[in-house]
Amino acid sequence: MDMFLLTVIAFPFLVLFLAFCFIMLTMYMGKSIGNQEYAPVKGTVFGQMLYFNTLHDYHTGMAKTNPTFRLLAPDQSELYTVDTRNVEHILKTKFDKYTKGKYNQDIINDLFGEGIFAVDGDRWRQQRKLASYEFSTRVLRDFSCSVFRTNTAKLVRVMTDYSHKGQVFDMQDLLMRCTLDSIFKVGFGTELNCLEGSSKKGSEFLKAFDESNALIFWRYVDPFWRVKRFLNIGGEAKLKKNVKLIDEFVHGVIKTKKTQLENHHDSNDKEDILSRFLMESKKDPTTMTDQYLRDIILNFMIAGKDTSANTLSWFFYMLCKNPLIQEKIAVEVREVTCSHETEPNIDEFVANLTDATLDKMHYLHAALTETLRLYPAVPTDGRVAEALDILPDGHKIKKGDGIYYLAFGMGRMPSIWGEDAEEFRPERWLNNGIFQPESPFKFVAFHAGPRICLGKDFAYRQMKIMAMALLQFFKFKLANETQCVTYKVMFTLHIDKGLPLRVVQRS
Repeated sequence: MDMFLLTVIAFPFLVLFLAFCFIMLTMYMGKSIGNQEYAPVKGTVFGQMLYFNTLHDYHTGMAKTNPTFRLLAPDQSELYTVDTRNVEHILKTKFDKYTKGKYNQDIINDLFGEGIFAVDGDRWRQQRKLASYEFSTRVLRDFSCSVFRTNTAKLVRVMTDYSHKGQVFDMQDLLMRCTLDSIFKVGFGTELNCLEGSSKKGSEFLKAFDESNALIFWRYVDPFWRVKRFLNIGGEAKLKKNVKLIDEFVHGVIKTKKTQLENHHDSNDKEDILSRFLMESKKDPTTMTDQYLRDIILNFMIAGKDTSANTLSWFFYMLCKNPLIQEKIAVEVREVTCSHETEPNIDEFVANLTDATLDKMHYLHAALTETLRLYPAVPTDGRVAEALDILPDGHKIKKGDGIYYLAFGMGRMPSIWGEDAEEFRPERWLNNGIFQPESPFKFVAFHAGPRICLGKDFAYRQMKIMAMALLQFFKFKLANETQCVTYKVMFTLHIDKGLPLRVVQRS
């Protein structure tokens, strides 16, 4: 009996040991190490575990020495680049020769499924075409703006309460809850009420989704994640539990929405994305299954929630570190909205934040863009080569190799942005006070090429509405001026351990 128990206990460790030996055997075989035609090797993907908590800085440091470098993986090499020529090459010039690839899809499938961020080919084209049409409709634009204004007014009221009580609060958590409420209303047509704390399920969903985001990303540096998933241990067991919670929640929303549409089939109230996708699914029910709809909507949700909430979190952090810029934006808000002439209430103020008003906010737009340059919502992204190729910088890339562009690192490269690359300076985006965009292959926060983010304008619209309202009514300060604020490593650039702030109402 003792021998049997010993065998049972030892079995998982034996499996891990054998897996490790196999991985090490394949790691260095056929990788052209030392061949100068290929990018220099700087280690293995699993070696990143040693630097995981500062991974983006680790990559940035290597890229300052070698703009394109390699880390070895079991079946392929993984290239990392900050060379804008390479970025344009893989995202536009040779778009059809670079895909998401099986390596990436296997890692992210449990959470992202067959949504637009995870697929290629016909599935991608189908979702892209449908999403492109929907995002161009005035119905969706007007509906989303109405939702953004409503939830922004709620956020201002919540913050007013913190101001009156003199309480410290987590800005990132509030922004996450607010944008989650907005994307659920726009995406599902569902009132989540996560911001006001009345939705226990919504809070559980938010926690499970963000934890899954981090756990999935960990797979890129964990050589044993497949074994752990098979044995259902460690982070993989937690991920499985979280994904189950997410699936149950989203499928419940889909079921409820289907029932609503069947009961009100003559209604014109089909503004949310899910309703419009459900209408489309009637044309092709075999393809547009509930699982496929779940994948599509979750991909839109991470884009709508994380892009805006993360960027605004870093934006307010930078404003606290640069109070003169905070005041400059507040002055622009008052001048553009003419709010210095009256004392508007919250509802009146947000109701007047029209597209015409938002378009006049050049300095705010520059400050948000400068935030995204330094703190891109997706700090690392990339593709997989489908054939042998030569990159514009002269390095060869083999079929099956991955190539990742380091958006976080690119924002800190003097070779791209000048010697002040690491400074927060919104003025770099302005010419005579007017915002001037840069090449999307230089500023890659919204991707580039055929897969450029369809929600870019929606994200800016939401961020501007929220930023204008908050800076109209409040001044922001760090709760602890000595706090070291850094990121948590996951697919999207969260602030680690939140952003504690104090807020004072403007007189």
